[in-house]
Amino acid sequence: MAEPPVIFKRTKSKPSQRARATTSEVDTAPTTGTEADGEADESPSAVAAKLKKKTRAKARSTLSFGGDEEEGGGEVFKLKKSNLSRNIALRNASPGISPAPFEPTIAPRSTGPTYDAAYLNELKASTPTARPSVPQDETISYDADISMDVDPSAHVSTLTGLAGEHDVGLAYSVSDPVDIDPGDEAAIPSASSILAAKQKRERLRASKASGQEDYISLSLTKRDDYSKGPHPNSRLVREEDELGEADDEFAEYTSAQERIALGKKSRKKEAQKRREEMNEMIVDAEEEDEETREWEQEQLRRGGLRPEAAEPAPKPVYKPAPIPSVTPIPTMGAAMARLTQSMSELTMSHAEHSAAMSKLGEEQRLLEQREKEMREMITKAEEKRSWFSAFREWVESVATFLDEKFPQLEKLEDEHISIIKERADMIAQRRKAEDEDDLTLFLGLPPQLQPGPDEVDDLGRIVPSANSAASRADRTAARAARRLRRRAANQQKAAAEEEGYSTDASLPPADADDYRAAMGKLVADAQAIMADVKAEEFRDPRAGLGKWFGEWRAKFGDVYRGAWGGLGMVSAWEFWARLEILGWNPLERPRSLDTFNWYKALYAYSRPAPADEDGEDEDEEPELGPDGDLVSAMISTALIPRLCRIVESGALDAYSAADVRRLIDLTEQVEASVDRQSLKFELLLKSVHTAFSNAVAATETLLEPFLALNQPRFDPAAIPARRRFLARRHKLLQNLLQWRRYAGDRYGVGALATRLVAQSMLPVAETGWEVGGEEIMRRVAQGLPTELVPPALQGLLRSS
Repeated sequence: MAEPPVIFKRTKSKPSQRARATTSEVDTAPTTGTEADGEADESPSAVAAKLKKKTRAKARSTLSFGGDEEEGGGEVFKLKKSNLSRNIALRNASPGISPAPFEPTIAPRSTGPTYDAAYLNELKASTPTARPSVPQDETISYDADISMDVDPSAHVSTLTGLAGEHDVGLAYSVSDPVDIDPGDEAAIPSASSILAAKQKRERLRASKASGQEDYISLSLTKRDDYSKGPHPNSRLVREEDELGEADDEFAEYTSAQERIALGKKSRKKEAQKRREEMNEMIVDAEEEDEETREWEQEQLRRGGLRPEAAEPAPKPVYKPAPIPSVTPIPTMGAAMARLTQSMSELTMSHAEHSAAMSKLGEEQRLLEQREKEMREMITKAEEKRSWFSAFREWVESVATFLDEKFPQLEKLEDEHISIIKERADMIAQRRKAEDEDDLTLFLGLPPQLQPGPDEVDDLGRIVPSANSAASRADRTAARAARRLRRRAANQQKAAAEEEGYSTDASLPPADADDYRAAMGKLVADAQAIMADVKAEEFRDPRAGLGKWFGEWRAKFGDVYRGAWGGLGMVSAWEFWARLEILGWNPLERPRSLDTFNWYKALYAYSRPAPADEDGEDEDEEPELGPDGDLVSAMISTALIPRLCRIVESGALDAYSAADVRRLIDLTEQVEASVDRQSLKFELLLKSVHTAFSNAVAATETLLEPFLALNQPRFDPAAIPARRRFLARRHKLLQNLLQWRRYAGDRYGVGALATRLVAQSMLPVAETGWEVGGEEIMRRVAQGLPTELVPPALQGLLRSS
């Protein structure tokens, strides 16, 4: 098997392969004489090699600053001597003991080096030629720091014994904490050494006083060479200068906080600290995977620290190559069968691939068609978006225009209604005054109508009372003058006309002139609404509303129908339709609805011409479009509410047959476009019924005081006065019955006619039954339907 891959893992400290040798044997009691003799019998080369080995095993740091820490610790320095120096000292102290076969003696200094055979053999013996063996003591911690201490006694003794009489140029610093034997002349420093040490101290003092650095920096640049920033004299510190490059933050991971322990106590503490960290790492590594554990064992095996813990690599086992089996020689039949099978498989595969290609081609065609459709949809969507964006802007401009113009239109409409109401009130007051004059002639004057004292205005002029004799005479003369004018205008009709049947709804010349002036001013104000409008699309709705909504219906018909675009256009077109009918009184100036511009435009818009026809059947009317009949919508939205207000304001004169006839014609035109059962049409019928009901109620109110009085007097003018009063009510009844024939008996029109005959006409006719009352009531009974003739009238007619 191949070796597992080497995985490099960084640890906090690298195990040391060197360890301090124990000094238990050296620190024991002095060696006995027998042991000294044994050592003395050894050869000089063996002794030198032994001393060299011990020197290396017990080497201590000779740095001068290493002793400072030990002195600071309070321990007293003790000189340790080697076995050789102890033997020499023992021989000197015991003269009875025979000297060793070889004693390295200190010879006098020579002037030059000596290279004799004995010295060279001694140097060769003392030179190590192989790596020291790894100790197998399990108690040694391989993570301890490398010792930098050197045993001074062994070093001195070795050098003393080896140098001897040779001058090898050895010198010791005066600061080394080494005790020198006073009897040893070679250890005494010379005068030049002392002088050199003094000069060195002086140079150090001078360098400190001058501010120079007292060390040799490993950096190629000095501190002053670094840039101090753009403002070196400023006290403001930039954030990057203050924080630095995050060396302090990541010091734990960059070994920036690690220190080399040099003292004994510091090394001891550091070793203890490392052991604790190792124990913590061991605890943390309990869950390590097998790959990490193998990598650690491999690193230990390669370092030679724990060879017994490393597992031996498995030896490769020889596996012989398998011998292939005998292959028979193929035959022609088998080969042909195999080729035939391969050919059939290829044919089948080709057919499958061809089918797949045709399928993919079809899918590609469908995808291209789909892509084309999607592009068309995107184009249409973009066109739709741009069109609706422009349409929205135009609609907002129309809304702004209508917000400004609609209040002006509504103000003019109210003014028109006030003019019609004022004219109707003038005619009603005049008719009431004439009826009171006629009733006074044949029924007497009620107390509440008695003329009061003459009133005086601010200028001192006398204001005549309304019921005074002079006022009645003036009203009678004015009525006669109006009758003459009508007869002169239409002589044939006037000859057959009976007095009282005339509607008499014309205004005096002065009031008529004022009425015409007011209506002319109203028309001028209506034209002034559009005087400041210059855009054709706002002046003519066919160029604006018709164009935009027509394009909407043509391009996006589904959206148009879903949004009820036709009704939206009608609501916007309402302004122009109401502006066109402003000032129009259909009962005074009859006009067909199809003559209005809005009617023509909406009628044509509701019936668009087909795009495929090129005018083949021009006489044939086009069919209704998807919007339906928008004319009906406009009539329901704008025309009918306007007609209701005009009728209710008094434009309809219930005593005028012409007004009723025109109203019926207008209602029939409305009914052609609007359903008869619709709510809008019912509102129009209700307004007409209200006008007739008000006329009947006014007659009953007028008759009540006169019937209560009923004091007839002899007056030749009483008989024509009674006939005139009954003729007016007969005409009101005829108009009411004519409206009933069109509208039907809705809202109680028949009951209203019966009430008019029973409560207003019959009591007056009874006061002069022989002088014209019976004749008129017989004509009334003939004109009424049988079911509407009051029972009282039927009784009087049968009795007479």
